[in-house]
Amino acid sequence: MPPATRRRASHLGPQRRRPQVLDTALQIAAEQGVQQVTMAAIAERMGVTRPVVYACYRKRGEVLAALLDRETELMVTRLLAMLPPQRTGSIEQLFTDGFTTLLTAVAERPASWRIMFAADPDPVLSAAIVRGRAQIVERIAAVMRPLLERWQVADIDRVLGPLTEAFLAICESAVRMSLDGDGSGKRWAPEDLAAVMGPAAYRALRATG
Repeated sequence: MPPATRRRASHLGPQRRRPQVLDTALQIAAEQGVQQVTMAAIAERMGVTRPVVYACYRKRGEVLAALLDRETELMVTRLLAMLPPQRTGSIEQLFTDGFTTLLTAVAERPASWRIMFAADPDPVLSAAIVRGRAQIVERIAAVMRPLLERWQVADIDRVLGPLTEAFLAICESAVRMSLDGDGSGKRWAPEDLAAVMGPAAYRALRATG
């Protein structure tokens, strides 16, 4: 990029640049993996100098943490859509349909989900992952309670936490298999994996009723 263009880019200001930095980080993560998201790589991809990126975020971990915070809301929306409404017919089929929706979203936006599961030593990112997962657990529990009430589950306050974690564990396993395949290396289409994981999630929750 010509120097004049770089100067103009740097004058956009951190407030306007931050969304572009996050979008660029997501692109790099999608194409090369989370480990390749560095301040230098972001600057090069954006065609700006490193100080422009550092003016937006002080370090790599802050970029990934901000990106994770942004993407978590999308993840929560997808996960909540998997739980059926209080009044519906075939709940087991709706669980399967919900997993199909979730795994299709994973296939369309894999980098977002890889960041959530990243084994990255950066403490800022690690804290963001813990925070994001806690937010997901809280939101799922709030939506799951009416479903358990409909099933007349005894002592909901006692079992809600474990059931939420069990449901999320099944979701996480499905997402990991969607991203990386199963133990044998088999790659699953969203609808095929959903046909296995949806009924499994339904039975795990329904067993308490």
